[in-house]
Amino acid sequence: MTGTALLLAAAPANKSCLIDATSVLPALAAVPPSALTGTAAATVVELADPVDPQTVLTRIRTAAAAPGPLVLYVTGQLHLDHRQRLLHLALARTTPSTLRYTALPWHWLTGELALRRPDTTTVVLDLVADGDAWGQVRGGGFGVGPGVRVFGRVSPPPARRSTAVPGYLKTYASIWRNGHRPPLAQLHAQAAGEAGPGDAVFLAGDGGPGSVPVAPQPPVPVARQEAVPVVEPRPDGDPHPAILAAAQSGRHGEAAAIAAMWESTALRTHGAGSPEALHWLEVRADLARLAQDPGRSCELWMAAAEARLARGQASGTEDVEAAVDRAHHQWEQLGDPAQARALAPSLTRLRRAVPGRRPGALEAIGRRISALENVPATP
Repeated sequence: MTGTALLLAAAPANKSCLIDATSVLPALAAVPPSALTGTAAATVVELADPVDPQTVLTRIRTAAAAPGPLVLYVTGQLHLDHRQRLLHLALARTTPSTLRYTALPWHWLTGELALRRPDTTTVVLDLVADGDAWGQVRGGGFGVGPGVRVFGRVSPPPARRSTAVPGYLKTYASIWRNGHRPPLAQLHAQAAGEAGPGDAVFLAGDGGPGSVPVAPQPPVPVARQEAVPVVEPRPDGDPHPAILAAAQSGRHGEAAAIAAMWESTALRTHGAGSPEALHWLEVRADLARLAQDPGRSCELWMAAAEARLARGQASGTEDVEAAVDRAHHQWEQLGDPAQARALAPSLTRLRRAVPGRRPGALEAIGRRISALENVPATP
């Protein structure tokens, strides 16, 4: 059976960088693909310093759709969204002020892996957490979900003006290049013992309940796995009430993850641009509104409008106009000038194509853009 290895190495290309993530890729590229997957035949996909979270999600989704074993190697840095208290993997353009729309929400990744058959997926991590994210990791609020094997290291932020290196994963590559093929549990124990640091959190387990951590010598703390929620639909098969209940109870990350799982199922069953997939995209847009994340809601509503236009719906169609109107409204709610500036060009293009039934919408965008030009950027 052919296995798939996805190598994801990402870190901000600015002063927010905490780890030289891509430095591990040459070492892993020198390893036979079969070593990365543990299968005789292998497909290797490499993502080096990607900039767009949607693109990363698409690549993860494609890899997760492969029928054979899947191994994800992820190196980078974790940050915490202060508004929703959700962990994100920073990408090349991520800054503290743009985290919510330039980084990959961790629950997007776990939501895709949750759709795979149990015991067919392995995640190997070499991550650094910033100060806020480190507190959540140390408290056990981090994992890859049930049914997924995990081995890895999460380190605290490095000293000021220094950059960490992915030494844990480099140890894997070094052993493989020497021709050895020990089980991952043994690799983990050796890498954890060699790489340090002493206060890092090491993850090792099969992702199932009661899994026994594999600890190096001397023993190091092992973080608790975070379960990805699985919602049981009502007897009529409708998951919407459970999703709404989670959102209204303040469990916004849980609601978003569940909706993303249903969207993934719709994409695989009915295809991109299908009414079923569009429905779940719009559900996620409204969940972002409920989570008081207008930037994310605006992005998703714009994506829904563009998808409807791409499938041939006219610009005056009620569903298209509604999606653009909602995107515009969420953009108006943005308090972050940098985020508003970043989204303005896409919204302007949409408004030119879909003016809507209220006069002056396009002009209103122009007036706000002019006002934003006088607001200094956050340092």
